[in-house]
Formats: sequence, C-alpha cells, structure tokens
Amino acid sequence: MSIDPLKVTQAIKENYTRYLTTAFRLRDPKLQTLFHQEVERFWFTNGPILEATPPFKSGCYLEDLIKGGILNEECKPFLYPSLPYLQKNPLYLHQEKAIKKILSGRNIVIASGTSSGKTECFLLPIYNHLINEHKDGKLGSGVRALLLYPMNALANDQLRRLREIARVMEKEMPDVQITFGRYVGDTPETKKQGEEKFKLTNPGVGPVKSELLSREEMRDNPPHILITNYAMLEYLLLRPKDSRFFDGEYAKHWKFLVLDEAHIYNGANGIEMGMLIRRLKDRVCDGKKDVLQCIATSATLVKEEEDFEKVAEFSRNLFGEKFKWVQEDENRQDIIKGEKDASDHLYNEKEQSRRAKSLQPAHPFWDLAIREPSPNCGKSEPILQERDYLLQELHALTLSRRSLTL
Repeated sequence: MSIDPLKVTQAIKENYTRYLTTAFRLRDPKLQTLFHQEVERFWFTNGPILEATPPFKSGCYLEDLIKGGILNEECKPFLYPSLPYLQKNPLYLHQEKAIKKILSGRNIVIASGTSSGKTECFLLPIYNHLINEHKDGKLGSGVRALLLYPMNALANDQLRRLREIARVMEKEMPDVQITFGRYVGDTPETKKQGEEKFKLTNPGVGPVKSELLSREEMRDNPPHILITNYAMLEYLLLRPKDSRFFDGEYAKHWKFLVLDEAHIYNGANGIEMGMLIRRLKDRVCDGKKDVLQCIATSATLVKEEEDFEKVAEFSRNLFGEKFKWVQEDENRQDIIKGEKDASDHLYNEKEQSRRAKSLQPAHPFWDLAIREPSPNCGKSEPILQERDYLLQELHALTLSRRSLTL
C-alpha cells in the first residue's frame, strides 16, 4: 500500500506532541504556555529517511511453469485466486529459480530481501507435491512438510497465508483437502477449545475445514503441513503422546523441512539446531541422507557472491545434507539470491548522482541558517531551517516519481 512518508512523519510528531501537552500539566499559565511552545518547536523525529531501491529482476510467469509441466496443471484453480498478484505479474527471477530447483529435488538456500516472495518459493512446490499425491490416490494423513519458525509471530503470519489458500481450495477444489496445523505452546488441547479460541481471535470469520486447531486433532490425524518452532519440536520429539508425528504409519511420507530465518542459527544456536535436525531425521528417515528435502530462507545470510560457498558449507553443517555452490555450473548452485534490476533509469548510478546533486541548489536561507542563527530562538533554529529545506526538497523529489511504495 502506498503512503505519504511526509504526512506519516507529521502525524507521528503531532500525536506525540498531543500526548506530552495533555499528560504534563503545569499550574502556572505562563510556564504552561512556554512548555507548549517548546514542545511545538522540538524535533521529535529524524527523517523521514527514504531509500529508493531497485525492484527484483523478473522471471517467467506462473502460467509458463504450468505449461512447461514443471507445476501440476491442477494447481491452477486455487493458485491464481489465492495469489491474485501472480495472474498478470511474472514471478521474480529468484522465485523461478528456487521453484525449479526445489521441484528438481535439490536442497536450497533462498537468500533474498524482506518482502521478496520467499514464502512462494517453497509453498508452491509443497502444494504441487501434495496435489500430485492426491492425483495418485496417496494423500492420506501424515506430515509431508515441516515449517520451522523461530518465533510464533512468524508462524502466525504463515498460518494466515495457508488459510487463504484453503478457503479457495474449499470453493474451487472441494474434493482435495490439504490439511495444516500450528503446534506451538498456546495451541489448545481439545477440538472444542481450539474452535473457541479461533472464534475469539478471529471474530466474524469461520475456520476452514482443513485447519486442525487443536493438539488432539493433530495427534489423531497428523496434518500434511505442520507449523511449529524449534523449542516445541524438541518437546514433540520427546513426548510419547506426540510420537504419531514421527513413528508408525503416519510417519512414512515426510518430504520437506523448511527452516525460516536461518541466519540466527550460528554458534551455539546452530549446534543445537543441527543436533535437533539430526534427531528428527533419525525418527522419520532412519538418519538417511537425501530423503528429506531441506530449504533454508533468510534475508540477511548472504551479502556478496563471494560468500556463497561459505553459506553452502554452513547449510551442509546445519542440515547434514548436500548443498553445493559451483560458480561454473548453474545446475550445482544451491544458493538463490534475489537479484535487483538496475536497468530502470530511476536506479542507475548516473540518475542517482544527478538526483543527489539536485538536493543541493542555492537556497536563500541556507547559508544564513548555518552561519547566522537567530539570537531569539537559540541554536535549534538553524537546524530546523536546514531540515525544513531538506524535507521540501525531498517532497519535490518524491512527487517527481510516478509512485512511492514503502
């Protein structure tokens, strides 16, 4: 959603000013007036500080992957309605590469910036795999994909995405039920408790049939997509009552392990997570390699291409699986980095230089504000005048662009 950064900044300042002037009352009217004046003059915020970043490079369209037989055609009825932005817009190039590599069976690290569509990179292949199982008549209960998040807030965000897809599938493909569940510390024990909690936290919205809301439901019929955090996974592996996730008839179909925010697992945390993953693999695939397909995501794990081999080594140590980076062979490159498109004239170096210079024209009050501060207003006036001027120039620069989305 597009916003006006200048208006937002002003609103923040006004709200804080209103809070200060109402929360602190002085009995002396003169002191109260002076206090109001000082509060009005004080600069509570720095900025707004804006950074114009180039968009990510575009790849193929989702339709191209379906026509090419990479994605199952039966994914089309629910993917477009649940991900409407992919109907007319292409995938990012890193999304295209990641989807193709995951569907080819490779373990990968998706290292692209925030809001770059990392979720779609692994979610589309997971649903494609589940649709294939349904088509072959093999989609019974049992975990196929484990999504591990470091915080419940991130797990909750993923849950909203899965609910959107589930609602579309219930309408467009009622015969297919891909189940999912979030098993964390506050997950209710019984089905009734789960339904009650859902109503409290989602007023006016009904639950989807494919979401398992309680521990009781997930133990009876383990979901196809299990969402949890690493602390809860430790408990699940220990408790006998949760063994159905990892042992017996429901534990024969494990396929994907997705680790979000992989950069936090360094040092002692990395050792603990590496041991936890190996214990999981001992339970679900007898510790064998090349059974679980491992996917790591991070917005800050990689800076330059020179780091790719180190990231591959980090991933090998963390998952105990093959991750490769061979510069000369694209088929053996398991580190996918978001690539920025610098071809747009708004972002090339010459244009950036020109725009930077445009922020420094002669200004009638510029030198005066710096060299000759007003004795009546103290030292804050030249700073305010300088910032006012910068904001005016920044506003002009903002208006010169077709749109500005933060």
